[in-house]
Amino acid sequence: MTTQAQIPIVKPPSQAEKSLDRGFIWLTRIFALAVAAVLLWIAIQVGKEAWPAIQKYGASFLVNSTWNPVTNEYGALPQIYGTLVSAFIGLLIAVPIGVGTAVLLSENFLPAKVRLVLVFLVELLAAIPSIVYGIWGFFVLVPPLTSLGKFLNSSLGFLPIFSTVPAGPNMLAAGVILAIMTLPIITAISRDALISLPPTLRQAALGLGATRWETILKVLIPAAFSGIVSAVMLGLGRAMGETMAVTILIGNSNNINASLFAPANTISSLLASQFSEAGGLQIAALMYAALILFVLTLIVNILAELIVLRVKRL
Repeated sequence: MTTQAQIPIVKPPSQAEKSLDRGFIWLTRIFALAVAAVLLWIAIQVGKEAWPAIQKYGASFLVNSTWNPVTNEYGALPQIYGTLVSAFIGLLIAVPIGVGTAVLLSENFLPAKVRLVLVFLVELLAAIPSIVYGIWGFFVLVPPLTSLGKFLNSSLGFLPIFSTVPAGPNMLAAGVILAIMTLPIITAISRDALISLPPTLRQAALGLGATRWETILKVLIPAAFSGIVSAVMLGLGRAMGETMAVTILIGNSNNINASLFAPANTISSLLASQFSEAGGLQIAALMYAALILFVLTLIVNILAELIVLRVKRL
């Protein structure tokens, strides 16, 4: 005599549970709309304060290199250049190190206890205040970079990137400190993307005869590419908006120079160094520069989302 397996009876949700689900859905919608409203509010307020400068300078503000509070002539091209170049230098250093560290911490290259300690130390870097990074960089990074710059200038001074004899804070020092500051973000998010991959993906690659490094480079990293791109874009956003550390190390010179060892400036450094003493049209010009930084950061995040969506469709 065979017994039939009893099919479990699923109890339909009660009216109270349905109401709770609907309430939770609406609550999350309200929170999402609140975030969008705050973003819009910030943009409107900054745009309102920047409007006098927008009316006076228009698009020429983006291509003018003069910043003179005495004559009320303002242009943000050197600051835009410094923001983009310093962030690019930081990412150029941080991305390979961050992704490589993420691979090291997500694979079994080291004992589990050692990996746990390293993960903690990497994430601890994100907790250090930016002013501490700036002071540390001024006393620790600038002297050896100055010596390196003098050597490169004497040997390869005919190249534009080494054409300046370093004499203190410079673009390269700011880029290196940005690399150190963005490293925890890139490493942590890339590691999360790698360890979230299903174990069967790795096992299937190894079962087909791939070596360990072929599995990592040709299977795991491409599979986690969307997460790695998100990590890089978040790091870029952090680098473009960093203020105090860059203000200490970049030199705060409103000039465009191709040399890595020349002093430069960024939008955030300009705001930090001049906003407290500004008045009249200078405040509007600074807010105009802040609006440009806001738009640049927004563009970076939009591009990150587009890249992630495109990768997911592949």
